[in-house]
Amino acid sequence: MVTSPLRRVLGLFANQQFILLLVLVAVMVYFDVHNGRFFSVAEFQNLVVDLSAAALVAVAELFVIVSGGIDLSVGSTIAVSGVIGAQAIVHLQSHHFGELPSLLVGTIVCTGVGGVVGALNAVLITKANLVPFVATLVTLSAGAGLALFFSQGAQIGYDPVAATWSSTGFWIFTWQALIVLVIVGVLGLVLHFTSYGRYNYAIGSNPFAARAAGINVNRHVASVYVMSGMLAGLTGMFFYIRIGGGAPQTGIGTELEAIAAVVIGGASLVGGVGLISGTILGVAILTVVTDGLVFINVSTYWNQVVVAGFIAVAAILQTVSPGTRKR
Repeated sequence: MVTSPLRRVLGLFANQQFILLLVLVAVMVYFDVHNGRFFSVAEFQNLVVDLSAAALVAVAELFVIVSGGIDLSVGSTIAVSGVIGAQAIVHLQSHHFGELPSLLVGTIVCTGVGGVVGALNAVLITKANLVPFVATLVTLSAGAGLALFFSQGAQIGYDPVAATWSSTGFWIFTWQALIVLVIVGVLGLVLHFTSYGRYNYAIGSNPFAARAAGINVNRHVASVYVMSGMLAGLTGMFFYIRIGGGAPQTGIGTELEAIAAVVIGGASLVGGVGLISGTILGVAILTVVTDGLVFINVSTYWNQVVVAGFIAVAAILQTVSPGTRKR
């Protein structure tokens, strides 16, 4: 007969969140063994900065995927919102607006541009009846092109004060990271403890049953894509602060990493399954691996290969784990 302590231990190893935590610790130890400076305050600060922007867009992707959709446009939304937000900030600063007011207006502009992209996705999906993959592929391409058009392929502005501010904060946490922590915490509460979150899971599990239960599926799905666009737009502002300007290539390709983090975190690509905690662990694993490869002098060309490998492994594990399949 299995003893109670052993049963609890076996239960831990059957818990996907615990396994992800073990994987995270293992890869961190691996990189520290290969470079003893990995466990340093400076490197942890870099990891937190990289994780904060990735976490915000990954959580946006989580909401979409749990609802049964996918958003391929988040990367180009980051780019086009960052460029337009940067143009707004440059305009305000040329008219002698202060640094903080300019950044606040830029944040509103970036978030608004992201919301417009999200609303366009919502219209294409709920009104034009395009499947999410096609609809967001359209806005992915359009957003990338518009980012190049508005910037003419060059970085917009240079704000050294903003770039300096991005590296300040408390211990290993920059102010940006703390803001992201609050946003992710609030979104976690919304997803797991409110009727909005329950509707999201219901629609992703069975949209026909959700509609029969009285849920306005189209309106909810539209709100999810608008929220995803707004979070991507806000991420564009975070990138502006980090590099001190708006660049058209910023954020391009982020959608792959966001989807990878969500899948690694245990969410099902067919909808109805997913946790904030799993997604954050997925983001942390990808961030540590991609940063760690650079830290031990492995070419950055391998980053996308590693991300693709993680997606493949996570997807395979989902096919053999009943806990990640819809019932």
